[in-house]
Amino acid sequence: MRDPREDPELLPLVHRYVLPGRRYLKLGGPLLRMEEGECGRFLRALREDAGAVSAEEIGVLLEGGWRERRTAAWLVAVGGRTEFRERVGGLLLESEVCCAGLAYAVVLAGFGTGRDAELLAAYLERYLRRPAIGYDQAVVWGALLHVDRDRAAALDGLWRKWLRTAPHMRHRGEDPGPGCLSLVRRLCAVVEECAEGVGGDTPGPT
Repeated sequence: MRDPREDPELLPLVHRYVLPGRRYLKLGGPLLRMEEGECGRFLRALREDAGAVSAEEIGVLLEGGWRERRTAAWLVAVGGRTEFRERVGGLLLESEVCCAGLAYAVVLAGFGTGRDAELLAAYLERYLRRPAIGYDQAVVWGALLHVDRDRAAALDGLWRKWLRTAPHMRHRGEDPGPGCLSLVRRLCAVVEECAEGVGGDTPGPT
């Protein structure tokens, strides 16, 4: 994992794409709580950067910490950079850092192909069998429901067992799947809105 404080290649990319307006903190649920004007400005800047960032720069960001990886994943999603599908799927499966899993799930849910469903399912097949680890099982489950309900149905037994046995889930008393599906859908809609005009001259929201 690359540390921008010690990496002269990564540091300028962090200042360019990750830190402005504390972007990395707003990518995800906080986007859905923004006021309309603030959200419009935020999405316009994100759209512009998704159109400007190079594949090489995304690759470098994906080697950083959670802030860099979360931001890079959103740039991939908004830019429709399907060439990063396998890379994002691999990072999700490895789960080396916290706070980036939802971003990876949104990327794959937004791409929405059979291969994306396979990558989401691979994560669930690994981590639903490890109930002591509270990673991103719930949001990935929501993403899989969004992409392929049949594949999710095949994992339903494993999901139900995880709900019963994961220590951090026992107190909830309800299935978080519907809520996570709603979250993923709403974030995918944001990606779609933001992606309009990437690389072109279409003005962003104001």
